[in-house]
Amino acid sequence: MTERATGHRTVETVLRDLGPAAETRIRPYVEKAGVPFPPSRLAWLGFKSEKRLEVWAGSAPDAPWRHIRNYPILAASGGPGPKLHEGDRQVPEGLYRVDRLNPQSRYHLSLRLDYPNAFDRDQAARAGRTNPGGDIYIHGGASSIGCLAMGDEAIEELFLLAARTGLPNVRVILAPADFRTGPADEHRVRKPAWIGALYAMIQSELAAFR
Repeated sequence: MTERATGHRTVETVLRDLGPAAETRIRPYVEKAGVPFPPSRLAWLGFKSEKRLEVWAGSAPDAPWRHIRNYPILAASGGPGPKLHEGDRQVPEGLYRVDRLNPQSRYHLSLRLDYPNAFDRDQAARAGRTNPGGDIYIHGGASSIGCLAMGDEAIEELFLLAARTGLPNVRVILAPADFRTGPADEHRVRKPAWIGALYAMIQSELAAFR
């Protein structure tokens, strides 16, 4: 999804104007989990089938992950299976980072993921796919094509958390379903040859979030 700039907001003005209310909403969840605010690290787990984004946080780089809260995913196009090329309307699946805060999103606010990551680029090259797509965002609003729409209040809280924690300390795991509740291979719908390796990697990463 291509994001067009709207207005002249900056990260700083968003944190000034929207940050206090967002912090008032999210901070009690963080502190109830026994994690100082802002957290030292964050993990967001997105599950397509369940339409759920889980927020986890840690008080130190080596501290256990603590569950903070869940958000409903209001819209996400496509279905189970990884994103393969531009225009397929799929939400990616894999292990990602937030690489940009976008205060001028046409969907209120947004956070860009680093899709395609090294794994995605490698698989695209092996298959001769020259345009795996890009510009994948977690954003506000209630509609989306190939991204995750979270609603405006939720994206304000996620934006604040990411900004205060620091983008290098935010990881994102996107999966077709919550593999903690059953074998990953039950969710194979689109089947490139490497899907088993990808889902095994996701399942291994999810084991830390219990």
